[in-house]
Amino acid sequence: MRADQIIIEPVLTEKSNSMREDDKKKYIFRVDPKANKVQVMYAVEELFKVRPVKCNMVSVKAKPKTTRTKAGMRKGSTTGWKKAIVTLAAGDKIEQIEGV
Repeated sequence: MRADQIIIEPVLTEKSNSMREDDKKKYIFRVDPKANKVQVMYAVEELFKVRPVKCNMVSVKAKPKTTRTKAGMRKGSTTGWKKAIVTLAAGDKIEQIEGV
């Protein structure tokens, strides 16, 4: 798998923004469900030219959702996805994400 196939997109939320601003630079990415920690660390190093120190993986489960329509109640769910929390070396930062 190529690096651009492993990392799908950065997760930009209030919590992820506060994690980036701490002393330990932690960045959160949505990744391919088949990717492992080593592949994610190589992909971050290749795409952003920084040195990752550590990577934690989390599988986000699907949530049930219900929608009201004219035909009645429709039940479904959101899709599950995989999240990677990457810690960078001291002094490193990803410029493409910092301005957002």
